[in-house]
Amino acid sequence: MTEKEKMIAGEYYLANDPVLAAERKHCKQLLKQLNVDHFVTGEETDKLLAKLLPKAGKNIYIEPPFHADYGYNIITGDNVYFNVHCVVLDVCEVKIGSNVFFAPAVQVYTATHPLGAVLRRSKENGKPVTIGDDCWIGGGAIICPGVTIGNRCVIGAGSVVTRDIPDDSLVVGNPARVIRKIENV
Repeated sequence: MTEKEKMIAGEYYLANDPVLAAERKHCKQLLKQLNVDHFVTGEETDKLLAKLLPKAGKNIYIEPPFHADYGYNIITGDNVYFNVHCVVLDVCEVKIGSNVFFAPAVQVYTATHPLGAVLRRSKENGKPVTIGDDCWIGGGAIICPGVTIGNRCVIGAGSVVTRDIPDDSLVVGNPARVIRKIENV
């Protein structure tokens, strides 16, 4: 199994693997173009986004700056909006439904590290993140590795989501907790 295959599967892998290092560099080159050169919507930006996020649905909009590790592990539905300063560490898959809005400075982490210091010196791993349809992720929220957020959820600004969230939930705090069910009208 290659280091890339291990990474995507959530197993321990070597992040300094030459293939992974080259893919991160390629992603950073595309992000530089997005964040500096093509920060206005248009045909060129759409082509660039198709290279950066080849598994994205229709009508994805990213307000730069935006940061990711690989890009190809970000899978979106249609009508996804990222406001400024969002970060998606996509060593594993990040599945985002349709009609999802990310406020400024949202961070989505799949990357994690072993707790043991000796193993942590050389290896890392990840856990996938899933965000359902029709969600709004508030400014500065952090979505931790391995979390699944259900459909039609609202994550309050500054929340740190450390565990799964059921459908139709309003979530706030650090650690984030469900404070009530949302009636969707």
